[in-house]
Amino acid sequence: MSLSDWGRLILLSLLWGGSFFFVEVALTGLPPLSVVWGRVTLGALALAVMLRGHLPRGAGLWRALAVMGVLNNVIPFSLFALAQGQISGTLAAILNATTPLWGVLVAHLAGAEAATPRRVAGVGIGFAGVAAMLGGGAGAPLAMLACLAAALSYALAGLWGRRFRALGVAPLQAAFGQVMAASLILTPVWLLHDQPWALPLPAAPVWGAVAGIALLSTALAYALYFRLLASAGAVNLLLVTFLIPVSAAALGALFLGESVGWREAAGFGLIVAGLWAVAGRRRA
Repeated sequence: MSLSDWGRLILLSLLWGGSFFFVEVALTGLPPLSVVWGRVTLGALALAVMLRGHLPRGAGLWRALAVMGVLNNVIPFSLFALAQGQISGTLAAILNATTPLWGVLVAHLAGAEAATPRRVAGVGIGFAGVAAMLGGGAGAPLAMLACLAAALSYALAGLWGRRFRALGVAPLQAAFGQVMAASLILTPVWLLHDQPWALPLPAAPVWGAVAGIALLSTALAYALYFRLLASAGAVNLLLVTFLIPVSAAALGALFLGESVGWREAAGFGLIVAGLWAVAGRRRA
């Protein structure tokens, strides 16, 4: 990768690692569903501005985008927000790093890509790290399981998203479509469940966190992701999976006083080893 690609990769890891930090701050003044709704709604508006009117069209395409919105936004965003009411953003980010491990299993079971012995071993090593954290009381077990379910949903979204290239949808259009669909799906649920008109007015840091997660960790991150995918390739882009928990831990330590215990560190080490085996790293 070029030096500029490395810069974009580090920035992307900060943006996505920052999402866990922003959620943690936003939850101090808003319920989880309100945080998620704000993220997808503001993110969709920002992506619409980036597209300058070149929005996706067609009922069939929007149905596919709605499924993508549920798998890639509604389910994982909501589960992570609920989990972060009980565990730190750092631990949530570590568990999020299991997404490629789930991806191997999902692709194999769907018949899209057979798992090699090396990848099977990598999945086993990675989930051994998860088991070590679950069994050692590194966090609330149900919250950790919610994070794993969110990572599985991301993996399912990755499999579903393969169809958009064949449909001739530009990546940024797909990003807008799924986030917009997520906003439309969540809006009636949010209004009925959270009754936002009855909520107390959040403080300025909470508003800033919602804006940050929507504009930086969603809209800008999507734009940067697709640019980096084109210039560096999918294999090199997998490096961001290793860096997101590091960024989340650094932000948590600097601004929230969080620390990483030895079980979290050991679990993350095993997940990294598993990801390395799954990726089959080679010189670009």
